[in-house]
Order: sequence, then structure tokens, then C-alpha cells
Amino acid sequence: MRNSLLNKEKKFKDMSSKEKALLVAEWLYEKQGEDIVIMDVATLSSVTDMTIIVSARGVKHAKALADFVLDMAAENKIEFLSIEGQKTGEWVLVDLNDVLVHVFLSELREFYNIEGMWSEAPRIELKS
Repeated sequence: MRNSLLNKEKKFKDMSSKEKALLVAEWLYEKQGEDIVIMDVATLSSVTDMTIIVSARGVKHAKALADFVLDMAAENKIEFLSIEGQKTGEWVLVDLNDVLVHVFLSELREFYNIEGMWSEAPRIELKS
């Protein structure tokens, strides 16, 4: 019994929160997400380890960015917990367990100022 459990393929890919956040940022960049910021909030939050913030050019773009993250997460066996705000598309939150993705329309991003709320969180440099 134990051997069959050990041989069973893992449901989700093993990767660090930082690796996952960098991968998700690449996906957002690929779909022309703007002003992508990754923050390491592991020592500041009990909810998640990494927070990604990205701006969208409009509601359709925001929905497309969130949909693409979900599609790529499924394709890459990355755990997905929930999505909020998909109907309006003004602020879409994608919960990948240890990585939260906030997709904002630019004006709402400024209004909610998530970066300011986590100003003490270290920023993770994006790959060029």
C-alpha cells in the first residue's frame, strides 16, 4: 500500500513560491501585462508568500490576463484555489495558494495602492 502511494504521480508541481511567482510574472508579461511587481510577503502575511500586481489596459485585457494565468497553471500542474472579480474585470484576484495575483485597471491600482500597503515587503526582480 505504501509503495503504491509513493509511486503515485504528484497532483501538483513542487516549486518554491519565488519560482512560481517568477513563472506567473513571465506569463503576465507574455500577454502584455503592464508594470508587473512581485513582492515577498511571507514574513508579513499569514495568507500567502508572494503577491504579484499587474496592470491591465482595460476590462477585457484584465479578464484575459487572469484566464491565461488559470490556463497556464492547469497546464503546468500549479495549484489554483479561487478567483474573484472576474465578472467586472476591474480588479481580478487569482489565488494560487502561496502566490496571489492582483490584476488591476491602472486607475484602481493607484486607488487601492497594494504596493503601499506592503511597502516593507522585499521586491523580487523580474527576469529580463
